[in-house]
Amino acid sequence: MDRKLASRVDGIDVILTGHTHDALPEPVMVNKTMLIASGSNGKFVTRLDLDVRDGEVKGFNHKLIPIFSDVIQADPMVAQLIDAQRAPFEDQLAEVIGKTDSLLYRRGNFNGTWDDLICNALIEEREADIALSPGFRWGPSLLPGNDITREDIFNATGMSYPAAYRSEMTGELIHTIMEDVADNLFNPDPYYQQGGDMVRVGGMGYSIDVTKKQGDRITNMTMLNTGELVEPSKTYVVAGWASVNEGTEGPAIWDVMESYIKRKGTVSVDPNQSVKVTGA
Repeated sequence: MDRKLASRVDGIDVILTGHTHDALPEPVMVNKTMLIASGSNGKFVTRLDLDVRDGEVKGFNHKLIPIFSDVIQADPMVAQLIDAQRAPFEDQLAEVIGKTDSLLYRRGNFNGTWDDLICNALIEEREADIALSPGFRWGPSLLPGNDITREDIFNATGMSYPAAYRSEMTGELIHTIMEDVADNLFNPDPYYQQGGDMVRVGGMGYSIDVTKKQGDRITNMTMLNTGELVEPSKTYVVAGWASVNEGTEGPAIWDVMESYIKRKGTVSVDPNQSVKVTGA
């Protein structure tokens, strides 16, 4: 969207871009406009020096600076404030809920192992055929062998509309939802790309051709446990979370995750090969 904006509007010198959570090692130039991105989770700070003379930018110096938290001394006042806010909840946050044998991350456009784990939990804890998890990319990763604390679960699920719903949907409705989300990502006009990443799906595989028009991108929707195609007229039990619909009911997703991980003790996530992508 920022690239299109810069191509249409003259006179913008710098756009501080974001939302993708990506870091750009150097500015992306669109005509005379610089697009600057500094990543997420405090991984980088960008320094940008501009040489401004005679009412315009004559030159610049850009540096993407990595932040190494283990070698940079914390500001005492800020550290004290953070410690005071965390103190009443420290024991709850630090409690170990389970362990992971898999790398838990969130970087893919179509899935990530954190999201796969959430979908597995939704299917089992909410007794569903299919799970839908929003296409988020925030939250730090966990390495194989790491403990999973309650804070780790909050880091992957913490938000203000966490209800894990359980509802019945026809195959046709599920296809419509998938197509709608896909169009938010792959509409050829960037101004209509209003989503983040593709909704994560558990219990169901599918194929997507990102070059097609809305309504034709999603095909071969298949139930993973039976290998049968999803039937448009058949009803399926779907569990999900992060619905923006008012009145959505269900347990908070972090409670669903905690129950699942406690029951499993140690979790592992198999490689997700259920999404076949064409044209990306």
